[in-house]
Amino acid sequence: MVSQGRAPEDLTASAMEHKIAEQPSLANGITNGHTNGATNGHTNGHANGTTNGHANGISALPALDASKLTITRADPTARAVPDEATACSGNETICTDHMITATWKAGAGWSTPELKPYGPLSLMPTASVLHYATECFEGLKAYRGHDGALRLFRPDLNAKRMLMSTLRISLPGFEPAELEKLILALMAIDGPKWLPTSRPGSYLYLRPAVIGTQPQLGVQAPKEALLFITASFMPRMDLPVGGMKLHTNPEDMIRAWVGGFGYAKVGANYGPSLLATQEARQRGFGQILWLYGPEGFCTEAGASNFFVVWRTKESEGAKLQLVTAPLDDKLILDGVTRRSVVQLARERLQNELEVVERKYTIDEVLEADREGRLVEAFAAGTAFFVCPVSQIRHRDQDVHIPMIKGESGQYTAKIKGWMSDIMYGNEQHPWGVVVNEEKQ
Repeated sequence: MVSQGRAPEDLTASAMEHKIAEQPSLANGITNGHTNGATNGHTNGHANGTTNGHANGISALPALDASKLTITRADPTARAVPDEATACSGNETICTDHMITATWKAGAGWSTPELKPYGPLSLMPTASVLHYATECFEGLKAYRGHDGALRLFRPDLNAKRMLMSTLRISLPGFEPAELEKLILALMAIDGPKWLPTSRPGSYLYLRPAVIGTQPQLGVQAPKEALLFITASFMPRMDLPVGGMKLHTNPEDMIRAWVGGFGYAKVGANYGPSLLATQEARQRGFGQILWLYGPEGFCTEAGASNFFVVWRTKESEGAKLQLVTAPLDDKLILDGVTRRSVVQLARERLQNELEVVERKYTIDEVLEADREGRLVEAFAAGTAFFVCPVSQIRHRDQDVHIPMIKGESGQYTAKIKGWMSDIMYGNEQHPWGVVVNEEKQ
């Protein structure tokens, strides 16, 4: 039966509606506060639970439940906490003492989540993730504030986005609030040791992920999966010397496409982009500015959202605008940093500039540069935070972007400062969620 008002060929969207019907509580996690890939309650994908034997088609299998978390502690003296520079200098990501895991099976639902010592995962060589890219993840940070508190920045948005990603990649659904609770639980235990109050202004990177683990070859939605959460060090990437330099993608390569899965945080979005990125770095550029379509629409800078500040033409009123690509075509990721930049700019810069979410082309950027209307540009994402862009190379043309604040543009610096204040407790704000840490 085709959903009312939906074309018969809309298979993924129809499948999502059916899965939400099985577990209606998932709908709130997808639609509340998250627009990308979830317009009008419709997303692509697959939720956990089955209807076999359950009244009204609603799953009675166990859901992900953070209140049942079991804890097995690591030896607190077994590993010393390295300084940030040492931790980020090698070829291995240094993680904290513990991680959280929970398994899921189609016929059994979610297992009891476990917080246990960090260590290897066990997978069969035929596991779905190893062959069919049934994998998605999230990225967020925990910040040691200058006021001594430990905070997460808008973790509810990461949890909701991860649900959307799991559904898009045919992995099991979960209540986003439960994932958020598990992340807070990991930081409550590992935060005091790995982000001590003696290191204000430091952070850890948190990586929740879900992978398909069913040990059976065959292109199918996996019937077994694993959720795991780790915390680790990550280098600071928001202040490259001279600003970030971008090289537009070659004409024979794109990162994401309309009708694809660029809006979901799945591993398949990233691996294929590495070849062009490696070549760009060998040429002296930090990331790719990904363009889309014959028009050359600007989409993302590497895996970060991309913003420009320019003045419109005299014929258009010479208005100052902050411009970024839209979300309505599901081409780009609905970044938490992006969303926060847009919200703060609309609230605090409304008397200085107009915030515009629309399609715009590299030719418009080149024209603004030629006409002296290009003011500044920056990339925004969890890894790169808010990172000023100083140069764009497009084919045989170079755009040198003003950085009137020395290493940053004026508005880039303002927005970055506001967000940093929220993250590190210089400004008390609802976006900064304080972790209730265990006393050592």
